[in-house]
Amino acid sequence: MNTPRHFPSCVAEYDPNALPVSAAQEIVRQWALPRGRTEVEHVGLFNALDRVLAEDVISPINVPSHDNSAMDGYAFDGATLPSGSDHAARSSLPDDALLRLTVAGTALAGQPFEGHPLAAQCVRIMTGALIPPGCDTVVPQELVQRTGDAITFAPAGIVRGANRRLAGEDLAQGQPALRKGRIVRASDLGLLASLGIGGVEVQRRVRVAFFSTGDELRSVGEGLAPGCVYDSNRYTLFAMLRRMNVEPVDLGIVRDDRASLERALRQATQGADVVISSGGVSVGDADFTRDLMNALGDVAFWKIAMRPGRPLAFGRLWSGKRPGEGESALFFGLPGNPVAVMATFYFIVREALLAMSGATPYSLPLIAATSSQPINKRAGRSEFQRGIARRDTAGHWHVVTTGPQGSGVLSSMSEANCFIVLKHDAGNIDAGDSVDILPFDGLI
Repeated sequence: MNTPRHFPSCVAEYDPNALPVSAAQEIVRQWALPRGRTEVEHVGLFNALDRVLAEDVISPINVPSHDNSAMDGYAFDGATLPSGSDHAARSSLPDDALLRLTVAGTALAGQPFEGHPLAAQCVRIMTGALIPPGCDTVVPQELVQRTGDAITFAPAGIVRGANRRLAGEDLAQGQPALRKGRIVRASDLGLLASLGIGGVEVQRRVRVAFFSTGDELRSVGEGLAPGCVYDSNRYTLFAMLRRMNVEPVDLGIVRDDRASLERALRQATQGADVVISSGGVSVGDADFTRDLMNALGDVAFWKIAMRPGRPLAFGRLWSGKRPGEGESALFFGLPGNPVAVMATFYFIVREALLAMSGATPYSLPLIAATSSQPINKRAGRSEFQRGIARRDTAGHWHVVTTGPQGSGVLSSMSEANCFIVLKHDAGNIDAGDSVDILPFDGLI
């Protein structure tokens, strides 16, 4: 396991006082490791949504199970086509050259045609119905004229094997249908059900204990004394954790004294994989928090070159009397400002939770957009400003900020529909410059 003293040699630009976001992300990746095989459980399909697969799911059948029709029409032997499958030869036929076949019966989905059509015969067939024996081609019904028990159509546009779905074309028996580490989505449940699979092996949910710190904080429903505010961060954290389908453990509000914080951290570490606090890591409190973290575990960094979110502590806590004893958990000490909580969660914490859950990490989807206004930006830190993005009639994205970017302006997050992602080395942005945006819609 890496410890803080190893980081100067394994992470570029290591500076625990002002770490670039990319370096902080790399440190978190090195510490946030997937848990072992003992964390696996079996769940039914109705309980598998958003869970992480613990092993490959192997298809027990071919999909489709048999050759079938891709559309409504008529199935026949493609050898009946003039010049077989030679498209060039058929394309030279006159436009009025028609092929005539006799209809021998009908094939429906779930009700196959039982006979064996002759060379000059065809079978009326519906989408999904089994291709009858001796047939390999389907002519769409809209290209056919039917008179009684016979059809006629121009063969010039028909290729042998057209409109036939082969057995195993979508998924072959014995091949992986879904890979280990995949987060199960709604479409995956349908796929698993189509294979006759009623349950899957998944990783146990990551347990995340979280709390807010501050003597000025009050819970919803309590009265506000002068100088006090309602605690919003726990609700924001709860919502973001639920969207990631982890197991949240709410420890409430912790007061601003060493003994209370130590009790909360020890309690949280017992049984949790990750501990998240908000508040208590600002300039005035950083030394206090860092000293307590050093007493309970290892500190990797406590400030990052990020706005909002500069004060951010990260390390590992232990529940025993000294570091290395008892149970352990990763610790993220997030800023107290509400917007900074959301920014640091999405850009620092999120990937750690995915990795620890055994999920295959994936990058957040950035989209190029044109800034419709100048944006002040100081080089030497990453900035994540709240933005409102719209797409013009030509399909190009344009973005403006929500206005003042103070990290306590939580209403701006509700007004915004994206983060404007400004890179570490970038300076001021002019109107018309290209920037990256991260849409909120669908963000885990």
